[in-house]
This record gives sequence, C-alpha cells and structure tokens, in this order.
Amino acid sequence: MNTTIFISDLHLSEQTTLLNQLFQRCLHQWQGKIDALYILGDFFDVWVGDDDDSEFIRTIKSQLKQFTSITPIFFMHGNRDFLLGRQFASETGIHIIEAPLLTNLYGKSYLLVHGDELCTDDLAYQQFRAQSRNPLWQMAVLTKPITERRMLAGQIRQMSETRKNNEGKNEISDATENGVQALIASQDLKDLPTLIHGHTHRPAVHEHYYEENLFKRYVIQDWADNYGGYLAVDIAGVHTHELKL
Repeated sequence: MNTTIFISDLHLSEQTTLLNQLFQRCLHQWQGKIDALYILGDFFDVWVGDDDDSEFIRTIKSQLKQFTSITPIFFMHGNRDFLLGRQFASETGIHIIEAPLLTNLYGKSYLLVHGDELCTDDLAYQQFRAQSRNPLWQMAVLTKPITERRMLAGQIRQMSETRKNNEGKNEISDATENGVQALIASQDLKDLPTLIHGHTHRPAVHEHYYEENLFKRYVIQDWADNYGGYLAVDIAGVHTHELKL
C-alpha cells in the first residue's frame, strides 16, 4: 500500500446522486489498498446533527462502516459539516481530527486544514466561522428540533450559494498570503511542511516562502456533477488525480 488519499468538498446530499455513486465506487476501489483516507471537510453539503436518520444518511453510514472495518478514515470539519460529532464517528468508525493537524507521512511533514481559515479577506465569513465553531453556539443549535435545524441549515446554505453566485470566484473567497503565513507562523515547526487543504474550489499547486524557505500548498479538487479529484501521498510526495463517473 504505502499511499494515503485526501479528498475534500464532496458536498454529498440526497440530490447528488452521481456524486454519491462516484464516492461509493472510490470506497470500493480504495478499501484495503491504501493506508488511510482523509476527508478534509464539506463531506456533506449540510449537516444538521448526528440524530439525522434519513435514508441517505443511513446509506452513507453503512458504506463508511464497511470501509473503516479494513481501512481507517480521518475526518476534519468543514464549513458545511461542522456539527458532525461523536455519535456519527462511533456509528461509522471514522476518526475526527482537529485543524490544523501536523502529521508525518512516509518521512515527510504535512499540515492539514479545511481551508476556510485561510480566506482572511472575507471578514463577514470569518465572523460566522468563529461563531459556528463555538461549542456553546453549537450546543444551542443542537437543542432545537431537527425540523428547525433543517430550516436554519437551508437558510445558511442559500445565503452561501447566493453570495457565491453574486461574487463568483473573486479574491475574497480565496486563501490569502497573510492567511497562509499566519497558519505557518502559528505552528512550532522544525521543518516547513507541505500544506494541504480544500474549501476554495480552486485545485492548484502553489509555492510560498516562509523566512526565505520554500514550501508548497496543494488545494484539493472539489467534487461536482459527476466528477471530482483527490491527492495521493506516498514516499515520493503528492500526486494529483482526477475522477469521473
């Protein structure tokens, strides 16, 4: 094996039939053939709480449970599924990891985040992010009836989609140099790691310098319609791959 795979921003839901099929195919192909699968946020298009028991959620849980019986999955919260919690983890066998995560794979260091924390020019979103990641705010939301949570999630999703359509892929919704530099500076690093994240829907490889030392930043391909992508990490480094149903 000696390969670890990273995916992000699948935005799965009852309406994403083709993507759900693509994900199921990937699980079948990867199970037992890789060391681990990392999901770096926005796995679901929206998550209203671990008590959601729709047929779609039950199917996903079953698929994940089967996969993790052989191959581990590490999950990091995104801006759409930050309410996913311990009950879901227990029922599926996934391991929840907190961002930022510094890890070593095959002798090299990697720094993992979802990516929304890097979009520091979007002040309005950063305010919402700080609120939505507050445990007290989350606790208050989760005490509401699930029907009310679904309505709230729908409103937040609609606001996000409207804003995305109005702004397009402008600079405010992308990772900033200041955001990247602040993240690196916040870590106690002996050697500069390779940074991996999703969120921005701008798959690319970037080069940055920190204190005159070069490091790379990989943005994972998001999934949409019937296509997606992933990063594969092995002893040689990071490799980009496309997916299509």
